[in-house]
Amino acid sequence: MQQKFFDSTVPKFLLVGIVNTLIGCGIMFFLYNVFHCTYWVSSAANYIVGGIVSFFLNKYFTFQNQSRSGLQVCKFMLTVGVCYLLAYHLAKSLVVQVFINQSISVQENIAMIIGMGFYTGFNYLGQRFFVFRKKFSS
Repeated sequence: MQQKFFDSTVPKFLLVGIVNTLIGCGIMFFLYNVFHCTYWVSSAANYIVGGIVSFFLNKYFTFQNQSRSGLQVCKFMLTVGVCYLLAYHLAKSLVVQVFINQSISVQENIAMIIGMGFYTGFNYLGQRFFVFRKKFSS
């Protein structure tokens, strides 16, 4: 049996994403704009905290996965890390070219917002088809 690309997990994943966004963005923009942490430190803090919340909510609520496996945790951390680096590198590269006349602070705030969008798409695919993939018997 083949999995459909989009199913009932999409709205659940987006709902979990809203929770993570509220928590993670608050942390990210607070660290960047109030404590003047770097782009990478601020955005990484978002995904460290959000990743913990995301793992449990997506495991049990979105994908209803009951397996207990250290390998699954490792796959989740790998997926989050790869998605984070890919999304935020692409976002920053794109924004620096498009907003060349803006200050670094403006560029990096915009890049963090765009990076969240890229990350959401990459992360859904990674969690759906790699971390919490359902195994079907033949």
